[in-house]
Amino acid sequence: MNPNRRFQQYSGIFAIAVMIQSTSPPTNAAERESANTAPDRSTRLNWERAVVLLDVTRKQYDYFQPWSKRTKNTIKMGLVLEGQEILTTADQLFDRTLVRVQKGGRGRWFNGEVSWLDYHANLAIVSLTDASFWQDLRPVQLRDPSPNTESFQITRWREGKLETRKAEFTQFSVDNGPLSFVPHVTLEISSEIQSTGWGEPVIADGRIVGITEQQAGTKCTVIPASFIRPILEARQKGSYRGLGYFDFYWQPAENPASLSFLKLQGEPRGVLVIEVPSRPGQESPLKPRDILLQVDGFDIDIQGDYDDPNYGHLSLENLATRGKWAGDDVKLKIWRDGKAQDVTYRLPKAEYSSTLVPDAVYDQEPEYLIVGGLVFQPLTDAFLQGWGADWKRRSPFRLYYYNNQEPTRERPALVLLSQVLPDIYNLGYQDLRHLVVDKVNGQKISRLPELREALRKPINGFHQIQFMESDSLRRLVLAADEQEQATRRVLQRYGIVKDHFFATPPSTNTTTAAVSP
Repeated sequence: MNPNRRFQQYSGIFAIAVMIQSTSPPTNAAERESANTAPDRSTRLNWERAVVLLDVTRKQYDYFQPWSKRTKNTIKMGLVLEGQEILTTADQLFDRTLVRVQKGGRGRWFNGEVSWLDYHANLAIVSLTDASFWQDLRPVQLRDPSPNTESFQITRWREGKLETRKAEFTQFSVDNGPLSFVPHVTLEISSEIQSTGWGEPVIADGRIVGITEQQAGTKCTVIPASFIRPILEARQKGSYRGLGYFDFYWQPAENPASLSFLKLQGEPRGVLVIEVPSRPGQESPLKPRDILLQVDGFDIDIQGDYDDPNYGHLSLENLATRGKWAGDDVKLKIWRDGKAQDVTYRLPKAEYSSTLVPDAVYDQEPEYLIVGGLVFQPLTDAFLQGWGADWKRRSPFRLYYYNNQEPTRERPALVLLSQVLPDIYNLGYQDLRHLVVDKVNGQKISRLPELREALRKPINGFHQIQFMESDSLRRLVLAADEQEQATRRVLQRYGIVKDHFFATPPSTNTTTAAVSP
Protein backbone atom coordinates (compact mmCIF):
# COMPACT_ATOMS: atom_id res chain seq x y z
CA MET A 1 0.00 0.00 0.00
CA ASN A 2 1.21 3.53 -0.76
CA PRO A 3 2.44 5.12 2.58
CA ASN A 4 1.11 8.52 1.60
CA ARG A 5 -2.28 7.02 0.95
CA ARG A 6 -2.22 5.34 4.38
CA PHE A 7 -1.33 8.67 6.02
CA GLN A 8 -4.21 10.36 4.22
CA GLN A 9 -6.60 7.73 5.57
CA TYR A 10 -5.37 8.17 9.14
CA SER A 11 -5.64 11.95 8.77
CA GLY A 12 -9.21 11.56 7.59
CA ILE A 13 -10.09 9.38 10.57
CA PHE A 14 -8.54 11.91 12.94
CA ALA A 15 -10.49 14.75 11.33
CA ILE A 16 -13.76 12.81 11.67
CA ALA A 17 -13.03 12.13 15.36
CA VAL A 18 -12.46 15.84 15.98
CA MET A 19 -15.75 16.66 14.28
CA ILE A 20 -17.60 14.13 16.42
CA GLN A 21 -16.15 15.62 19.63
CA SER A 22 -16.75 19.24 18.65
CA THR A 23 -20.25 18.83 17.23
CA SER A 24 -23.34 17.46 18.98
CA PRO A 25 -25.25 15.60 16.26
CA PRO A 26 -29.04 15.25 16.20
CA THR A 27 -30.01 12.34 18.42
CA ASN A 28 -33.30 11.38 16.79
CA ALA A 29 -35.14 11.50 13.46
CA ALA A 30 -37.05 14.67 14.37
CA GLU A 31 -33.83 16.56 15.16
CA ARG A 32 -32.16 15.32 11.98
CA GLU A 33 -35.12 16.62 9.99
CA SER A 34 -34.85 20.05 11.62
CA ALA A 35 -31.07 20.20 11.20
CA ASN A 36 -31.23 19.22 7.53
CA THR A 37 -34.30 21.08 6.31
CA ALA A 38 -35.19 23.93 8.64
CA PRO A 39 -33.59 27.35 8.12
CA ASP A 40 -33.26 27.69 11.89
CA ARG A 41 -31.23 24.78 13.28
CA SER A 42 -32.74 25.30 16.74
CA THR A 43 -36.21 24.43 15.41
CA ARG A 44 -37.27 20.93 16.44
CA LEU A 45 -40.41 19.04 15.57
CA ASN A 46 -41.84 17.78 18.85
CA TRP A 47 -44.03 14.77 18.15
CA GLU A 48 -45.58 15.08 21.60
CA ARG A 49 -47.33 18.21 20.35
CA ALA A 50 -48.46 16.65 17.07
CA VAL A 51 -49.88 13.25 18.13
CA VAL A 52 -53.09 12.98 20.18
CA LEU A 53 -55.22 10.19 21.65
CA LEU A 54 -58.81 9.50 20.53
CA ASP A 55 -61.31 7.60 22.67
CA VAL A 56 -64.28 6.49 20.55
CA THR A 57 -67.48 5.13 22.05
CA ARG A 58 -69.82 3.45 19.60
CA LYS A 59 -72.77 1.13 19.38
CA GLN A 60 -71.93 -2.49 18.67
CA TYR A 61 -74.70 -4.48 17.07
CA ASP A 62 -75.28 -8.22 17.10
CA TYR A 63 -76.62 -9.09 13.65
CA PHE A 64 -77.80 -12.47 14.91
CA GLN A 65 -79.96 -10.61 17.46
CA PRO A 66 -80.52 -7.29 15.67
CA TRP A 67 -82.76 -5.87 18.40
CA SER A 68 -79.91 -5.89 20.92
CA LYS A 69 -76.88 -3.61 21.12
CA ARG A 70 -73.91 -2.92 23.35
CA THR A 71 -71.30 -0.20 23.58
CA LYS A 72 -67.65 -0.52 22.65
CA ASN A 73 -64.66 1.74 23.28
CA THR A 74 -61.69 2.04 20.94
CA ILE A 75 -58.45 3.96 21.48
CA LYS A 76 -56.96 5.47 18.32
CA MET A 77 -54.24 7.93 17.43
CA GLY A 78 -54.75 11.27 15.72
CA LEU A 79 -52.38 13.59 13.90
CA VAL A 80 -52.67 17.39 14.23
CA LEU A 81 -53.02 19.15 10.85
CA GLU A 82 -53.23 22.76 9.74
CA GLY A 83 -56.58 24.44 10.29
CA GLN A 84 -57.11 22.93 13.75
CA GLU A 85 -58.01 19.50 12.41
CA ILE A 86 -57.05 16.00 13.48
CA LEU A 87 -56.41 13.23 10.97
CA THR A 88 -57.17 9.61 11.84
CA THR A 89 -58.58 6.48 10.21
CA ALA A 90 -62.34 6.01 9.74
CA ASP A 91 -62.19 2.50 11.22
CA GLN A 92 -64.34 2.16 14.37
CA LEU A 93 -65.88 5.63 13.86
CA PHE A 94 -69.10 4.16 12.47
CA ASP A 95 -72.12 4.05 14.79
CA ARG A 96 -70.25 6.38 17.13
CA THR A 97 -71.94 8.11 20.06
CA LEU A 98 -68.97 10.00 21.55
CA VAL A 99 -65.47 11.01 20.45
CA ARG A 100 -63.05 12.35 23.05
CA VAL A 101 -59.56 13.70 22.44
CA GLN A 102 -56.58 13.93 24.80
CA LYS A 103 -53.26 15.68 24.22
CA GLY A 104 -49.96 14.95 25.91
CA GLY A 105 -50.93 11.36 26.67
CA ARG A 106 -52.61 12.22 29.97
CA GLY A 107 -54.95 14.67 31.67
CA ARG A 108 -58.20 16.21 30.49
CA TRP A 109 -60.34 14.73 27.74
CA PHE A 110 -61.99 17.14 25.26
CA ASN A 111 -65.16 16.37 23.31
CA GLY A 112 -64.60 16.19 19.56
CA GLU A 113 -66.79 15.87 16.47
CA VAL A 114 -66.20 13.96 13.27
CA SER A 115 -66.45 16.73 10.68
CA TRP A 116 -65.65 14.56 7.66
CA LEU A 117 -64.95 10.94 6.86
CA ASP A 118 -64.69 8.56 3.96
CA TYR A 119 -65.06 4.88 4.79
CA HIS A 120 -63.69 3.71 1.43
CA ALA A 121 -60.51 5.75 1.88
CA ASN A 122 -60.47 4.88 5.61
CA LEU A 123 -59.79 8.52 6.50
CA ALA A 124 -61.50 10.89 8.91
CA ILE A 125 -61.15 14.42 10.25
CA VAL A 126 -62.00 15.24 13.86
CA SER A 127 -62.62 18.85 14.94
CA LEU A 128 -62.81 20.52 18.36
CA THR A 129 -64.34 23.89 19.18
CA ASP A 130 -62.62 24.36 22.55
CA ALA A 131 -59.83 26.85 21.82
CA SER A 132 -57.85 25.78 24.89
CA PHE A 133 -57.28 22.34 23.37
CA TRP A 134 -55.17 23.74 20.54
CA GLN A 135 -52.75 25.58 22.79
CA ASP A 136 -49.20 24.19 22.56
CA LEU A 137 -50.14 21.82 19.72
CA ARG A 138 -48.17 21.91 16.50
CA PRO A 139 -49.53 20.82 13.09
CA VAL A 140 -47.42 18.64 10.83
CA GLN A 141 -47.07 18.26 7.09
CA LEU A 142 -47.46 14.95 5.26
CA ARG A 143 -44.58 13.93 2.99
CA ASP A 144 -44.54 11.15 0.42
CA PRO A 145 -42.63 8.02 1.45
CA SER A 146 -39.56 7.15 -0.57
CA PRO A 147 -38.92 3.62 -1.88
CA ASN A 148 -35.27 4.14 -0.91
CA THR A 149 -36.08 4.49 2.79
CA GLU A 150 -35.09 1.45 4.79
CA SER A 151 -35.91 2.50 8.35
CA PHE A 152 -39.24 3.73 9.70
CA GLN A 153 -40.62 4.52 13.14
CA ILE A 154 -44.14 4.03 14.47
CA THR A 155 -45.10 6.41 17.27
CA ARG A 156 -48.05 6.39 19.67
CA TRP A 157 -49.14 7.33 23.16
CA ARG A 158 -48.92 4.44 25.60
CA GLU A 159 -49.48 4.71 29.34
CA GLY A 160 -48.89 8.44 29.29
CA LYS A 161 -45.62 8.25 27.38
CA LEU A 162 -44.83 8.66 23.71
CA GLU A 163 -43.61 5.29 22.46
CA THR A 164 -41.55 5.03 19.28
CA ARG A 165 -40.75 1.65 17.74
CA LYS A 166 -38.59 0.81 14.76
CA ALA A 167 -39.95 -0.69 11.56
CA GLU A 168 -38.40 -1.90 8.33
CA PHE A 169 -39.56 -1.29 4.79
CA THR A 170 -41.17 -4.29 3.09
CA GLN A 171 -42.80 -3.07 -0.12
CA PHE A 172 -45.31 -0.82 -1.80
CA SER A 173 -48.36 -2.76 -2.90
CA VAL A 174 -51.94 -2.24 -4.05
CA ASP A 175 -54.64 -3.55 -1.77
CA ASN A 176 -58.03 -2.61 -0.38
CA GLY A 177 -58.35 -1.34 3.18
CA PRO A 178 -60.30 -2.91 6.05
CA LEU A 179 -63.50 -1.02 5.21
CA SER A 180 -63.62 -1.12 1.43
CA PHE A 181 -63.26 -3.11 -1.76
CA VAL A 182 -61.39 -0.30 -3.55
CA PRO A 183 -57.69 -1.10 -4.11
CA HIS A 184 -55.13 1.69 -3.72
CA VAL A 185 -51.43 2.04 -3.03
CA THR A 186 -50.31 1.01 0.47
CA LEU A 187 -46.99 0.91 2.28
CA GLU A 188 -46.05 -2.34 4.00
CA ILE A 189 -43.56 -2.26 6.87
CA SER A 190 -42.44 -4.85 9.40
CA SER A 191 -42.22 -4.18 13.14
CA GLU A 192 -42.26 -6.00 16.45
CA ILE A 193 -44.76 -3.48 17.83
CA GLN A 194 -48.02 -5.01 19.05
CA SER A 195 -51.68 -3.93 18.73
CA THR A 196 -51.11 -1.23 16.15
CA GLY A 197 -53.15 -0.32 13.08
CA TRP A 198 -55.20 2.46 14.71
CA GLY A 199 -53.97 5.56 12.95
CA GLU A 200 -50.48 5.65 14.46
CA PRO A 201 -48.21 8.08 12.56
CA VAL A 202 -45.34 6.51 10.63
CA ILE A 203 -42.11 8.52 10.46
CA ALA A 204 -39.22 8.30 8.00
CA ASP A 205 -36.29 10.72 7.93
CA GLY A 206 -38.06 12.88 10.47
CA ARG A 207 -41.23 13.24 8.40
CA ILE A 208 -44.76 11.87 8.65
CA VAL A 209 -45.16 9.55 5.65
CA GLY A 210 -48.44 7.84 6.53
CA ILE A 211 -50.70 6.39 9.20
CA THR A 212 -51.27 2.74 10.05
CA GLU A 213 -54.55 1.00 9.31
CA GLN A 214 -53.96 -2.74 9.88
CA GLN A 215 -51.57 -5.21 11.46
CA ALA A 216 -51.18 -8.95 10.91
CA GLY A 217 -48.30 -10.45 12.86
CA THR A 218 -45.31 -8.22 12.26
CA LYS A 219 -46.73 -6.83 9.00
CA CYS A 220 -48.17 -3.33 9.32
CA THR A 221 -50.17 -1.77 6.50
CA VAL A 222 -49.82 1.99 6.18
CA ILE A 223 -51.96 4.50 4.27
CA PRO A 224 -49.22 6.55 2.59
CA ALA A 225 -49.18 10.33 2.47
CA SER A 226 -49.19 10.14 -1.33
CA PHE A 227 -52.73 8.73 -1.09
CA ILE A 228 -53.92 10.87 1.84
CA ARG A 229 -52.75 14.32 0.80
CA PRO A 230 -54.56 14.60 -2.58
CA ILE A 231 -57.83 13.58 -0.90
CA LEU A 232 -57.46 16.20 1.82
CA GLU A 233 -56.53 18.88 -0.71
CA ALA A 234 -59.52 18.02 -2.92
CA ARG A 235 -61.75 18.11 0.14
CA GLN A 236 -60.55 21.61 0.99
CA LYS A 237 -61.31 22.74 -2.57
CA GLY A 238 -64.72 21.06 -2.56
CA SER A 239 -63.79 18.89 -5.54
CA TYR A 240 -63.58 15.51 -3.80
CA ARG A 241 -66.27 13.18 -5.14
CA GLY A 242 -65.23 9.96 -3.44
CA LEU A 243 -63.11 7.13 -4.77
CA GLY A 244 -63.68 5.51 -8.11
CA TYR A 245 -62.59 2.06 -9.19
CA PHE A 246 -62.37 -0.30 -12.15
CA ASP A 247 -65.52 -2.41 -12.05
CA PHE A 248 -64.47 -4.85 -14.79
CA TYR A 249 -62.72 -8.18 -14.18
CA TRP A 250 -59.50 -9.20 -15.87
CA GLN A 251 -56.96 -11.98 -15.85
CA PRO A 252 -53.24 -12.07 -16.73
CA ALA A 253 -52.62 -12.51 -20.45
CA GLU A 254 -50.05 -15.25 -19.91
CA ASN A 255 -51.50 -17.76 -22.36
CA PRO A 256 -49.86 -17.30 -25.79
CA ALA A 257 -52.71 -19.23 -27.37
CA SER A 258 -55.26 -16.69 -26.14
CA LEU A 259 -53.21 -13.78 -27.46
CA SER A 260 -52.74 -15.54 -30.78
CA PHE A 261 -56.49 -16.21 -31.03
CA LEU A 262 -57.16 -12.51 -30.43
CA LYS A 263 -54.55 -11.63 -33.10
CA LEU A 264 -52.32 -9.58 -30.82
CA GLN A 265 -49.08 -8.99 -32.67
CA GLY A 266 -45.64 -8.58 -31.15
CA GLU A 267 -44.50 -9.39 -27.62
CA PRO A 268 -47.13 -10.61 -25.11
CA ARG A 269 -48.52 -7.65 -23.17
CA GLY A 270 -51.65 -6.37 -21.48
CA VAL A 271 -54.38 -8.22 -19.59
CA LEU A 272 -57.51 -9.96 -20.81
CA VAL A 273 -60.90 -8.50 -19.84
CA ILE A 274 -63.12 -11.43 -18.88
CA GLU A 275 -66.26 -9.81 -17.43
CA VAL A 276 -67.88 -6.37 -17.61
CA PRO A 277 -70.76 -5.86 -15.17
CA SER A 278 -73.90 -4.20 -16.42
CA ARG A 279 -74.63 -0.87 -14.72
CA PRO A 280 -78.11 0.70 -14.95
CA GLY A 281 -77.94 3.80 -17.15
CA GLN A 282 -74.24 3.35 -17.90
CA GLU A 283 -72.72 1.45 -20.80
CA SER A 284 -69.12 0.36 -20.42
CA PRO A 285 -66.71 0.97 -23.33
CA LEU A 286 -65.09 -2.40 -22.56
CA LYS A 287 -66.17 -5.83 -23.73
CA PRO A 288 -65.15 -9.33 -22.72
CA ARG A 289 -62.09 -10.51 -24.71
CA ASP A 290 -60.68 -7.00 -24.95
CA ILE A 291 -56.96 -6.86 -24.20
CA LEU A 292 -56.14 -3.87 -22.00
CA LEU A 293 -52.79 -2.48 -23.21
CA GLN A 294 -52.51 0.93 -21.56
CA VAL A 295 -54.17 2.96 -18.79
CA ASP A 296 -53.61 6.74 -18.93
CA GLY A 297 -50.47 6.17 -21.00
CA PHE A 298 -48.97 3.53 -18.70
CA ASP A 299 -48.13 0.24 -20.40
CA ILE A 300 -49.70 -2.81 -18.75
CA ASP A 301 -47.68 -6.03 -18.61
CA ILE A 302 -49.06 -9.57 -18.74
CA GLN A 303 -49.29 -9.75 -14.92
CA GLY A 304 -51.48 -6.62 -14.81
CA ASP A 305 -48.76 -4.31 -13.48
CA TYR A 306 -47.48 -0.94 -14.63
CA ASP A 307 -44.24 0.88 -13.83
CA ASP A 308 -45.13 3.65 -11.36
CA PRO A 309 -42.65 6.55 -11.52
CA ASN A 310 -42.62 6.82 -7.71
CA TYR A 311 -43.03 3.26 -6.42
CA GLY A 312 -42.04 0.84 -9.15
CA HIS A 313 -44.24 -2.00 -10.35
CA LEU A 314 -47.81 -1.75 -9.04
CA SER A 315 -51.13 -3.30 -10.04
CA LEU A 316 -53.12 -1.45 -12.69
CA GLU A 317 -55.95 -1.18 -10.13
CA ASN A 318 -54.04 1.68 -8.50
CA LEU A 319 -54.51 3.85 -11.58
CA ALA A 320 -58.19 4.29 -10.66
CA THR A 321 -57.18 6.16 -7.48
CA ARG A 322 -53.91 7.77 -8.60
CA GLY A 323 -55.02 11.42 -8.55
CA LYS A 324 -58.51 10.58 -9.81
CA TRP A 325 -61.96 10.53 -8.23
CA ALA A 326 -65.32 9.02 -9.03
CA GLY A 327 -66.70 10.40 -12.28
CA ASP A 328 -63.28 11.14 -13.78
CA ASP A 329 -62.38 9.82 -17.22
CA VAL A 330 -59.53 7.38 -17.76
CA LYS A 331 -57.95 6.91 -21.18
CA LEU A 332 -57.58 3.25 -22.11
CA LYS A 333 -55.83 1.64 -25.06
CA ILE A 334 -57.31 -1.75 -25.88
CA TRP A 335 -56.86 -4.44 -28.51
CA ARG A 336 -60.13 -5.44 -30.14
CA ASP A 337 -60.98 -7.08 -33.46
CA GLY A 338 -57.31 -7.34 -34.42
CA LYS A 339 -56.39 -3.67 -33.90
CA ALA A 340 -55.57 -1.16 -31.18
CA GLN A 341 -58.32 1.24 -30.14
CA ASP A 342 -58.54 4.18 -27.75
CA VAL A 343 -61.56 4.34 -25.46
CA THR A 344 -62.61 6.50 -22.52
CA TYR A 345 -63.67 4.83 -19.29
CA ARG A 346 -65.57 6.79 -16.63
CA LEU A 347 -64.81 5.71 -13.07
CA PRO A 348 -67.94 4.59 -11.20
CA LYS A 349 -68.30 5.75 -7.62
CA ALA A 350 -67.50 3.22 -4.93
CA GLU A 351 -70.79 2.36 -3.25
CA TYR A 352 -71.41 -0.35 -0.70
CA SER A 353 -74.73 -1.13 -2.37
CA SER A 354 -73.17 -1.78 -5.79
CA THR A 355 -73.57 -5.53 -5.24
CA LEU A 356 -76.69 -7.55 -4.50
CA VAL A 357 -75.41 -8.15 -0.96
CA PRO A 358 -74.18 -4.77 0.39
CA ASP A 359 -70.53 -4.84 1.42
CA ALA A 360 -71.21 -2.74 4.51
CA VAL A 361 -73.96 -0.86 6.30
CA TYR A 362 -72.48 1.88 8.45
CA ASP A 363 -74.10 4.38 10.82
CA GLN A 364 -77.37 2.51 10.81
CA GLU A 365 -79.05 0.06 13.17
CA PRO A 366 -79.65 -3.42 11.75
CA GLU A 367 -83.03 -3.78 10.10
CA TYR A 368 -85.34 -6.62 11.08
CA LEU A 369 -88.98 -7.71 11.11
CA ILE A 370 -90.47 -10.29 13.49
CA VAL A 371 -93.62 -12.06 12.29
CA GLY A 372 -95.04 -14.65 14.68
CA GLY A 373 -91.50 -15.59 15.76
CA LEU A 374 -90.06 -15.62 12.24
CA VAL A 375 -87.14 -13.18 12.09
CA PHE A 376 -86.53 -11.52 8.71
CA GLN A 377 -83.42 -9.42 7.94
CA PRO A 378 -81.67 -7.95 4.88
CA LEU A 379 -78.85 -10.15 3.62
CA THR A 380 -75.66 -8.10 4.03
CA ASP A 381 -71.95 -8.73 4.50
CA ALA A 382 -72.39 -7.43 8.06
CA PHE A 383 -74.66 -10.40 8.75
CA LEU A 384 -72.27 -12.88 7.11
CA GLN A 385 -69.35 -11.48 9.12
CA GLY A 386 -71.00 -12.90 12.21
CA TRP A 387 -69.21 -16.14 11.31
CA GLY A 388 -65.90 -14.60 12.34
CA ALA A 389 -62.66 -13.53 10.65
CA ASP A 390 -62.87 -16.42 8.18
CA TRP A 391 -66.51 -15.63 7.33
CA LYS A 392 -66.02 -15.92 3.58
CA ARG A 393 -65.30 -19.62 4.03
CA ARG A 394 -67.36 -20.42 7.14
CA SER A 395 -70.63 -18.64 6.36
CA PRO A 396 -73.37 -20.74 4.69
CA PHE A 397 -72.45 -21.37 1.08
CA ARG A 398 -75.95 -20.71 -0.23
CA LEU A 399 -75.85 -17.24 1.35
CA TYR A 400 -72.31 -16.33 0.30
CA TYR A 401 -73.22 -17.42 -3.22
CA TYR A 402 -75.19 -14.18 -3.61
CA ASN A 403 -72.26 -12.06 -2.44
CA ASN A 404 -70.83 -11.44 -5.91
CA GLN A 405 -74.14 -11.16 -7.73
CA GLU A 406 -75.18 -7.88 -9.32
CA PRO A 407 -78.43 -6.18 -8.29
CA THR A 408 -81.16 -5.93 -10.90
CA ARG A 409 -84.16 -3.70 -11.34
CA GLU A 410 -86.42 -6.61 -10.33
CA ARG A 411 -84.22 -7.71 -7.41
CA PRO A 412 -82.11 -4.81 -5.99
CA ALA A 413 -81.58 -6.55 -2.62
CA LEU A 414 -82.36 -9.73 -0.68
CA VAL A 415 -84.37 -10.52 2.44
CA LEU A 416 -83.45 -13.45 4.64
CA LEU A 417 -85.34 -15.62 7.13
CA SER A 418 -82.46 -15.61 9.61
CA GLN A 419 -84.03 -17.66 12.42
CA VAL A 420 -87.27 -18.68 14.13
CA LEU A 421 -88.06 -17.88 17.77
CA PRO A 422 -90.11 -20.94 18.85
CA ASP A 423 -93.81 -20.48 19.56
CA ILE A 424 -96.90 -22.63 19.17
CA TYR A 425 -97.72 -20.48 16.12
CA ASN A 426 -94.63 -21.60 14.19
CA LEU A 427 -94.55 -25.19 15.44
CA GLY A 428 -92.78 -27.38 12.88
CA TYR A 429 -90.84 -24.47 11.43
CA GLN A 430 -88.72 -23.67 14.49
CA ASP A 431 -85.52 -25.15 13.03
CA LEU A 432 -85.60 -23.08 9.83
CA ARG A 433 -82.87 -20.51 9.33
CA HIS A 434 -80.77 -18.79 6.65
CA LEU A 435 -83.35 -19.01 3.87
CA VAL A 436 -83.58 -16.26 1.23
CA VAL A 437 -87.13 -15.06 0.61
CA ASP A 438 -88.45 -15.03 -2.94
CA LYS A 439 -92.16 -14.18 -2.60
CA VAL A 440 -94.70 -13.52 0.15
CA ASN A 441 -98.36 -13.98 -0.76
CA GLY A 442 -97.38 -13.89 -4.44
CA GLN A 443 -95.41 -10.63 -4.21
CA LYS A 444 -91.65 -10.52 -4.96
CA ILE A 445 -89.68 -9.36 -1.94
CA SER A 446 -86.44 -7.35 -1.95
CA ARG A 447 -86.81 -5.25 1.21
CA LEU A 448 -88.48 -5.56 4.58
CA PRO A 449 -91.16 -2.87 4.04
CA GLU A 450 -92.28 -4.83 0.98
CA LEU A 451 -92.55 -7.96 3.11
CA ARG A 452 -94.66 -6.21 5.73
CA GLU A 453 -96.92 -4.80 3.02
CA ALA A 454 -97.33 -8.26 1.45
CA LEU A 455 -98.42 -9.68 4.84
CA ARG A 456 -101.43 -7.37 4.72
CA LYS A 457 -102.72 -9.35 1.75
CA PRO A 458 -103.11 -12.98 2.86
CA ILE A 459 -104.33 -15.56 0.40
CA ASN A 460 -107.52 -17.30 1.58
CA GLY A 461 -106.68 -16.51 5.22
CA PHE A 462 -103.11 -17.80 5.06
CA HIS A 463 -99.64 -16.33 4.58
CA GLN A 464 -97.62 -18.14 1.93
CA ILE A 465 -93.87 -17.51 2.15
CA GLN A 466 -91.81 -18.85 -0.73
CA PHE A 467 -88.01 -19.14 -0.59
CA MET A 468 -85.30 -19.19 -3.24
CA GLU A 469 -84.28 -22.61 -4.48
CA SER A 470 -81.97 -24.37 -2.02
CA ASP A 471 -81.48 -27.70 -0.32
CA SER A 472 -84.13 -26.89 2.28
CA LEU A 473 -87.81 -25.97 2.50
CA ARG A 474 -89.21 -24.00 -0.43
CA ARG A 475 -92.48 -22.76 1.12
CA LEU A 476 -94.20 -22.38 4.45
CA VAL A 477 -97.82 -21.53 5.28
CA LEU A 478 -99.09 -19.72 8.39
CA ALA A 479 -102.55 -18.72 9.59
CA ALA A 480 -102.99 -14.99 9.00
CA ASP A 481 -105.54 -14.34 11.77
CA GLU A 482 -103.19 -15.58 14.53
CA GLN A 483 -100.11 -13.65 13.39
CA GLU A 484 -100.42 -10.48 15.49
CA GLN A 485 -101.24 -12.31 18.73
CA ALA A 486 -98.32 -14.69 18.19
CA THR A 487 -95.96 -11.78 17.53
CA ARG A 488 -96.94 -10.05 20.79
CA ARG A 489 -96.46 -13.32 22.65
CA VAL A 490 -92.95 -13.82 21.20
CA LEU A 491 -91.87 -10.24 21.95
CA GLN A 492 -92.93 -10.58 25.58
CA ARG A 493 -91.33 -13.99 26.04
CA TYR A 494 -87.95 -12.94 24.62
CA GLY A 495 -87.89 -9.42 26.03
CA ILE A 496 -87.87 -7.67 22.64
CA VAL A 497 -89.17 -4.11 22.67
CA LYS A 498 -90.18 -3.66 19.01
CA ASP A 499 -91.27 -6.09 16.32
CA HIS A 500 -89.34 -4.23 13.61
CA PHE A 501 -86.82 -1.59 12.69
CA PHE A 502 -86.67 -0.11 9.19
CA ALA A 503 -84.01 2.35 8.12
CA THR A 504 -84.97 5.55 6.31
CA PRO A 505 -84.33 5.30 3.43
CA PRO A 506 -84.02 1.50 3.61
CA SER A 507 -80.60 -0.11 3.25
CA THR A 508 -78.79 2.87 1.71
CA ASN A 509 -75.22 3.89 2.33
CA THR A 510 -72.95 6.53 0.82
CA THR A 511 -69.28 6.44 0.13
CA THR A 512 -68.44 9.64 1.94
CA ALA A 513 -70.09 11.06 5.01
CA ALA A 514 -69.75 14.78 5.57
CA VAL A 515 -70.89 15.75 9.03
CA SER A 516 -71.08 19.30 10.25
CA PRO A 517 -69.86 19.83 13.81
